[in-house]
Amino acid sequence: MELRQLQYFVAVLEEGSFTRAAARLHMAQPGISAQIRRLERELGQPLLDRSGRSVTPTEVGEALLPYARAALAAVEGARQVADEFSGLLRGRVTIGVVSGAAVHEFDLAAALAAFHEQHPHIEVTLTEFSSERMLAALQDGALDIALAGLADEEPPPGVRLQVLIDEPLVAAVAPDDPLVRLAAEAAEAAEAGGTGGTGLRLEALRDRPVISLPHGTGTRGVLERACVRAGFRPRVVFEAADPQFLAQLAARGLGVAAVPRLPEHVASALGLRVLSFAEPQPRARIALAWRAAGPAGPAAGALLDRLRTDLVATGAARDRRGAGS
Repeated sequence: MELRQLQYFVAVLEEGSFTRAAARLHMAQPGISAQIRRLERELGQPLLDRSGRSVTPTEVGEALLPYARAALAAVEGARQVADEFSGLLRGRVTIGVVSGAAVHEFDLAAALAAFHEQHPHIEVTLTEFSSERMLAALQDGALDIALAGLADEEPPPGVRLQVLIDEPLVAAVAPDDPLVRLAAEAAEAAEAGGTGGTGLRLEALRDRPVISLPHGTGTRGVLERACVRAGFRPRVVFEAADPQFLAQLAARGLGVAAVPRLPEHVASALGLRVLSFAEPQPRARIALAWRAAGPAGPAAGALLDRLRTDLVATGAARDRRGAGS
């Protein structure tokens, strides 16, 4: 029995076809068929049922399949151990990124390109969906790493975090929105009373049309929980994954965009007024997340190390630009 025969056997069953298995393995179909027939003769049992439209395992083939997969996994594990000692890493890493424009705050593409150049034999799979789903996928082991928004102060059980962005939510409104006058009155009252407390009270959003990121995002979770603590639920009339698109809707007078800090040039170009909320301000946070037990393997550990270095540096540079604007 040869390892390649087990590899062909597993590939045919996973693809349900000799033709697709051959394409996946970059081989000619007759060669795969011949090797599997040799394996069947050696074991003295038919392993595949070829009579239907798709290839399926016989009873013996079904029983053999988990052992074949375990043998292939053991060989791959041995190869990875040997590669580690020679400084060569192999494997696959799955990383999830937060939906929408927030990911563009980081040069993730540059970080992944640099990592690929350093470790060309590691396959990186990138997916994009909501932060809520990503954190659950980390807990289940379906993801190795995530760049996710946070709705809670504490990480979910079994997850570790490194916060990259931590900034207050703001209310972006058209210049003639009543909240502009309300915020100015609050500032004047605070100055006259010498209290030093300024900003728009969150209760000002009660019964107002709100424009927000979608359900499942960290920012939306933060907004909703802050509003509930203030005694109401926000009336969200528009939602989208891109904060700058939300700002465009607000500029058209369609509601109050509750978004993370907007770049000054974006607000200026749209003619928006950006109003701060009073303390305690709801805050938008984006973090690098991974399983508390550690990465699943050396490949995931190497990518995590790279991202922790590159994305933290990018976040720090972004904060310096924000402070200087």
